[in-house]
Order: sequence, then C-alpha cells, then structure tokens
Amino acid sequence: MIKQLFELRKGPTPWGKAFCAGLCAGLPVLIGILMGNFELGLLGGIGGFTYLYVFNETYVSRMKKIFLVAVTISFLVGLGTIVAPYHWLVILIIGLIGFMATFIFGVLKVPGPAAIFFILSFTITTSMPINPSQAPLRFLVVLASGLFAWALSMVGWVKNPHKSEIKAVEDVYLSLGGFCGAIGSEDMNNKRQMVIEALRRGEETLSSGYVSKKNKMEFNRLVLLNQYADDLFIELIEVSFYSSSKVPQEITDRIRELYKNIRLKDGEVDKIDLKRLSKESAGEYTKLLDSIYDIEKLMNMHLDGIESEVSKAVRPSRRMKLIKALDMDFIVFVNSVRYGVVLSISAIVAFCFPFTRPYWIPLSCAAVMFGTTIMSTFNRAVLRCFGTIVGVLIATCILSLHPAGIIVAIINMILTMITELVVVRNYALVAMFITPNALILAEAATKNSNPSQFITGRVTDIIVGSMIGLIGTYIIGRKSASSRLPGLITKLIRSQSRAIVRLEANKKNNNIQDIQWIKEKMEINLGNLKLAYNTALGEIPRNQEKLEFMWPAIASLEHISYLIGKNIEGREYIRLSDQELAQILMVLEKIATAVEQKHVLKDIRTLDIDDIPKICKEVNNLQEILSMKNMFI
Repeated sequence: MIKQLFELRKGPTPWGKAFCAGLCAGLPVLIGILMGNFELGLLGGIGGFTYLYVFNETYVSRMKKIFLVAVTISFLVGLGTIVAPYHWLVILIIGLIGFMATFIFGVLKVPGPAAIFFILSFTITTSMPINPSQAPLRFLVVLASGLFAWALSMVGWVKNPHKSEIKAVEDVYLSLGGFCGAIGSEDMNNKRQMVIEALRRGEETLSSGYVSKKNKMEFNRLVLLNQYADDLFIELIEVSFYSSSKVPQEITDRIRELYKNIRLKDGEVDKIDLKRLSKESAGEYTKLLDSIYDIEKLMNMHLDGIESEVSKAVRPSRRMKLIKALDMDFIVFVNSVRYGVVLSISAIVAFCFPFTRPYWIPLSCAAVMFGTTIMSTFNRAVLRCFGTIVGVLIATCILSLHPAGIIVAIINMILTMITELVVVRNYALVAMFITPNALILAEAATKNSNPSQFITGRVTDIIVGSMIGLIGTYIIGRKSASSRLPGLITKLIRSQSRAIVRLEANKKNNNIQDIQWIKEKMEINLGNLKLAYNTALGEIPRNQEKLEFMWPAIASLEHISYLIGKNIEGREYIRLSDQELAQILMVLEKIATAVEQKHVLKDIRTLDIDDIPKICKEVNNLQEILSMKNMFI
C-alpha cells in the first residue's frame, strides 16, 4: 500500500501549462515589487490561480470557463474582505462555496480543481488586515491578474483553434483500433467500453466547439469523422456478435492507420492510401472494410468538398442537468452536501481555536476531500501531510538564505512551475512544493524575523484540516454510493424502456424534441450510475467481489443506452408490432424488478426482434449476467 501511495504516475509532462501557471502566479508579485507594493502584488497572485483551471477543453468552452473562474475568484476575494469580521458568516459561506462548486463541476463534468481555489481565494482574506472598504480595490487587482491568465490561456487558439477537437477524434479511432484487435479475446468487453466512452467524449467535445468561417471545413471534417466512427463501431459490434474468432490483423492495422492520419490538413495535398484486400481475403468482413474505406475517402477529400452543413450532436441542457441532479439518489449531490458540511465544520474548528493561519485548515480539508472515495481521501490526507513535512524542510533551507524582493518573485514562479509539472505524477510532490511557496510568501509579506511560527503553524493546520476531511468523509459517506446502486440501475432500465416506447410511437408522431428529452434523461441516469459505481469501489468497507461482478452488467446497460441513442439520433423511430413492444418491455421490467428486489434473475426470455437485433442481443446478454449470481446482497 505504501508503494502505491508514493508511486509516480506515467503521462505526458505539461511543460507549457507549467510555464504559464508560473508566469500567472509570479508576474503579479514581480509587478508589485517593482511598484513598491509587495502586498498588492501578492493579492494579484491570487488571480493567477485562474490558470490552474485550464484543461484540454475546446477553446470556446475554455473562453467561457476561465472567464467565469476569474470573475468568481475576484468576487470571492471582495466578498471575503467584506465579511471577514463576521466569523459565523464566513463559516456559512465556506460551506456554500464548497457545495456549489463541487455540485456544478461534478454535474457538468467540468475538468479542474473545483472548489479548492475558490475556498482559498475566499478564506485567505481572513489573514489580511480587516478593512471592508478595500473590497473594490482587491476585487479589481485580482480580476486584472485573472483576466491576464484568461488571455494567456487563449493564446493557442490563434495557431491551432481545434486542438481539443482533433485530440478527441484521435482518441475515438485509437479506441476503435483497440476494440477491433480485442474481438474474440477476453478483453473485448473492456475495449468496447472504451470506445463507447471515447465516442461520448468526442460528441461532447465537438458539440461545444467553435466554427469560424476560416476553419469551418476543417471542423466539419472532424464532425464527419466522428460520425463515420459511429458507423464503424456498429460494424465492429456486428462482427463481435456473430464471430468468435479474431479479426485479421490487416483490418486492425487499417483502422490504426486511420488514427495516425486524423491530422491531415487537406485531402488533396496529404493523402492516405490503404491497400485493398481481395474479395477472398475480405470474406465476412466486407461491410466492415467498406466502412473503413468510406473514412479513407473522407480523409482524402479536399476541404472544399466537405459537406458544408454538418449536424452537431445535441447535448443535454445544463439547466436540466443541474435540476435533475438535485436528488438524494444523485451521488454528486450527496457528495456536494457532504463536502459543504465538512468544510463548515473545519472552518468552525479553525476560528474557535488560536491557529496561526485559520484558512489553512478548511483549505487542507477541501484538498483531501477532492478525492471522490474514502480511499482516495485517505491517500490524499497521508500524501498531503508527508509532502507538507518535506516542504517545510525545503522552506527552512530557502528562508535561511533570507531571500527578498525580486528573488522572492522568481522563487514563487519556479516553485509554481514545478508544482504544475509534478501534479500529474504524485500528490505528495505537489504538497512538497506548494508548502515552501506559501511559507516564503507569508514570511516575505509579514517581514517576520522568526519564520518558525509559520512553519509550525502550517504543519499543525494541515494535519488538523486533513484529519477533519478524512473523519468527515468516513462518517458521512462510507456507504452512501453502494447502497444506491440497485435503485440507480432500476431507474436506468426503466428510462431505457420509456425511450423504446417513445421510439416506437415516434413512427407516427415524429416528435423529435420529446424523444431527445427522453434520451437526455437516459444519459443522465447512466452517468449517475457510473459515478456511483466508481465511488463505491473506494468505500470502506466494500465487497470487492460483488462490485467486480456487477461491472459487466453496468457495461451492458451502457451499451444498451448507446444503441438506443444511435436509433434516436439516426432513424428517430423503430418499427415494432404490439406483441414485440410488449415482449421487450416485459423483459426489461422483469430485469428492473429483480434488481430492485435484489434477487437473481430467473426465467430468461430470449429476445429476437428484426428491427432492433443489436439491442435484443445486448438485453439477452444482460439477462445472462444477472442470472448467474446475486450481486446485490
């Protein structure tokens, strides 16, 4: 376990993001020093936290997100300045910030550190001189540095406006190659799951992309490539259903060749040339190869020939997602409430006892609870405490050299860059470099000749905050996710039944908006189930065997949702007789009832309906999984 805690994760090193994060954090401090107002420079550094919310989203999403983050951080600094004298109001607001940020980031699946830097921006004002009249000035200073971070985050748009969209489509084709190579093997279902997730991420990314006149054809090409990937996946599913042998390596290699050529700028200048297989070699894979060659043709097409109007994926409305999530069965809502309550408790402890820097306690509590499970919270608590102790030793060495002025700003930049570089490796390393950065800035701001009080206070506050977060998570959330799984599975199955009913009815009514609404509800229920399952894996205690046995059922349900969604997006209706509709609804309700009552499924009824063969095949597979063993006791 100790080895796993301190294991260095593999992955790309974010050199560019690290440099920009260091620049956003250190430049305001440097400007403040040059202007002879170091305290104002430190205040401006708070706005630099805005850049830490930059991730691999599309530029149009980033433009909105980072701007809102900059404004929110600035507003919280101003609000904190006003309410700083009223500790009970501060405690209440800390809980609200934790709840709202965790809820919004979780429901909308916004990548980033969520509430952590919002909490820091608000609580740090409690260590500043109490002066509510300074609120407008502090707001403007932090907003200025936040807008600088926003502008810096958008620089790449000029050179490569569709960087995130290209990466999303590449991930789709990479996963398709993996699935094709895994057909006929034990790993096939896992690889299929990866394709579904990649396709969903691709649709979400492309639906939030920006289409400018200059890059319209390039963007449309990416949208079409993603749509063609859907067709290719359907053909691969067909092969996996009716063939137990592995797909020839030549076909897998051709899909991987498509992945390597996603970044082609113009089909007329840069061409991809896939070797054709003979009819004898193609055999039963003719339709699959036709899909591959259609994608090759699209890649080789001149950009001017790309279809000018491409239907973009329809996403569930953010408003509906947020309203739907206000439910105690929604694990994000439960986690958000827990997060806010425990943060308020940590703030009560911080202000009721004479700690050196009270805001370090709720901040440490927020940081360790950033993990979604008890195990991840425990890991972060251990790593944060260990990293803090090592960071204190680093800070002691640096402070012994008595840095001042511009040297402090340079050290701040370097430590921030290193922090951003190691954040993808191990959380202990993050604490090692955040701690000396905070201590050096605190000592420089107060000009205290005895920095040992900051060092002792930092260690004490972080240990106290981490313990509160760990204990609160264990008491409130140790079994909150696993107990909800049967109800969430039942809700998803019944939403799938409603979607099938509406699809069948739509052959006459042609009510597209109504059927899209049902699809959105189904996707929200699926996302809720997967999040609850992932959270349950980290609970203490947990039945690992039953949770692992449950995964094939969840994967099967996701595949059924995907197939129903493709019918909604493509045909917008299905043709079933009254008998066929009654048959599939009866089977799905029987499955839902068995799960709801936590019983093993008995009396399997095999479905075979001509208009929806793939859905029937997957429902049959789900029945087999649920008939093997009771996974809910």
